[in-house]
Amino acid sequence: MPAEQESFDVELIDKKTRMKALMGSAVGSAVEWYDYFLYGTMAGVVFGPLFFPSDSQLTSTLLSLASFALAFLVRPIGGILFSHVGDRIGRKKTLVVTLSLMGISTAAMGLLPTHAQIGVSAAVILTLLRLIQGLALGGEWGGGVLLAVEYSPRRHRGFYGAVPQTGALFGLALGNLTLTVLDAILGEEAFLSWGWRIPFLLSVLLVLFGLWIRNKVDETPAFRKVKAERKQVKVPLVEVFRTQWQSVFKAIGAKLIETSTFFIFATFSVSYATQLGYTRTQALGAVLVAAVVAVPCMLAIGALSDKVGRKKLYLVGIVLAVIYIVPYFGMINQMNVALLVFATVAGFGAIWSVYGALMGTFLAESFTADVRYTGISLGYQIGAAVAGGPAPLIATALVGNVLTQNNYPLIGIFIGVCAVISFISVMMTRDRSGEVLDAA
Repeated sequence: MPAEQESFDVELIDKKTRMKALMGSAVGSAVEWYDYFLYGTMAGVVFGPLFFPSDSQLTSTLLSLASFALAFLVRPIGGILFSHVGDRIGRKKTLVVTLSLMGISTAAMGLLPTHAQIGVSAAVILTLLRLIQGLALGGEWGGGVLLAVEYSPRRHRGFYGAVPQTGALFGLALGNLTLTVLDAILGEEAFLSWGWRIPFLLSVLLVLFGLWIRNKVDETPAFRKVKAERKQVKVPLVEVFRTQWQSVFKAIGAKLIETSTFFIFATFSVSYATQLGYTRTQALGAVLVAAVVAVPCMLAIGALSDKVGRKKLYLVGIVLAVIYIVPYFGMINQMNVALLVFATVAGFGAIWSVYGALMGTFLAESFTADVRYTGISLGYQIGAAVAGGPAPLIATALVGNVLTQNNYPLIGIFIGVCAVISFISVMMTRDRSGEVLDAA
């Protein structure tokens, strides 16, 4: 085999190079999602009164969560923009840009004056910065997943693809841990006054670390092969819809259950629990424990999918999510901290981990290398825009005032609709577990 061709064979890559790619994928993902979820958590507990003040706490929370949801509308745009670059120029260069954008916008949030200082302009600027976050994340996820999957051996692709997904959990855990510690040390008044800014400013250090790691990683073998054979397409967006449009729509459908339940468990549950009467530390702590538990669960599921197939496991996870969602809120309503932690760990740490671990690999296996970045980004980001960002807002509107009406069973209908669409989409998708990702 010619030396030039040999370098494209992912099975011949040494372990050290694979580990660098995995580290670059996971670390970058953790930094990006730390920034992104930090906003989601703050939207539920801080941004309402500081940037969207109102006579009604529910109205302030809804306005704040609406700004959170808005970014999901631009994530597909970010996915299209950056995936075009990723499929044309390379995965690595694109990921450096997305990480930098995320870091700059997040740090700016930590310096932003509140409504009390500059009026409605505060909410406008905050929302604009949030939109920049959405654009950056729209391009980040696909590249991060491909950095892991396109460096993986075929018999361990599920495990490798789960690693960047755990990076998101590390980011969430780090964000919640930072908030929990600050909340405990500073107290309510100091935290709401200035302490909430600290986690946003700390992201600068995390971004610099992430960029340092990613600069040590070479371009993926799959893209180098496409480039060497001059198979880059002029407009990946047009090409993917021309040749693989069915895969795009199935990817969107598969994403719905993952993104809707994630943001119910990870962000809406915090505001829901605090409105019931739990302390912010208790609510954040439950999500933190669940995120930590989810990491080994996801790695185990990823490895298991390499043995039994990803499609079966994905379908099992969807069914479990539908069965569990209403009992989950029922347990939280018991006003028992231990039950709150158990319920969150079971839902987020265990059930969500099943399909959460498989999402990246499952989508990457559905597209050819020349449009893979574009295909998975479209499926992921459009699915997130449809059911992810709006999930906390929809749930808040459905539930109403948690102390008076509390219609939490209605959330089960919302999750049920997402589950049906996802189940059908996954059923219609070919399981490529164990197959060569890019045949010669």
